Amino acid sequence: MNQKETDIALMELVRQGDKTAFKSLFDTYFTPLCRFMYLYVHDKTSVEEQALDIFIFIWENKETFKIHTSLKSYLYQSARNKCLNYLRRQKETLSLEQIENEIIDTDLMSLETDELYKLIEEAIDSLPFKCKEIFQLSRNERLTNKEIAHHLNLSVKTVEAQITKALKKINKFLGDAYNYFW
Repeated sequence: MNQKETDIALMELVRQGDKTAFKSLFDTYFTPLCRFMYLYVHDKTSVEEQALDIFIFIWENKETFKIHTSLKSYLYQSARNKCLNYLRRQKETLSLEQIENEIIDTDLMSLETDELYKLIEEAIDSLPFKCKEIFQLSRNERLTNKEIAHHLNLSVKTVEAQITKALKKINKFLGDAYNYFW
């Protein structure tokens, strides 16, 4: 059985809630994804968090999750897009020359990508105030859930729930055409 067939079989088990199958996918792809993402974003902590976000999305949406390419292609495309999102957010603090050095392939800055970022910003702006505040502290300020909970005098579970809610609302706002970005 080749890797693609193995991935298809494992994803079917994941759809049924099989944690062992999910762990197998995670173990197979997490480290290679992190290495790939590190080519774009030279921050190990950020890379690991973004890679985890990809797997969290798959698990949370396992029952409705569909891939139109191979799992490997989906994961690497998601990783690339997460890196681009990260670099876009860093744009405010980096010079244009630094950003150009961070981007490996110039075609990544296409018009479609620019439009997507505008849509993402609109999606974030449409979140309820507290949800948006927590999401921005998590993504923009890079605070941990525990730090956010302490800062806002909330429980860690509330912070986790609000971040999950934000990701779902953003995903819904973007629609099916862009669901692989989150």
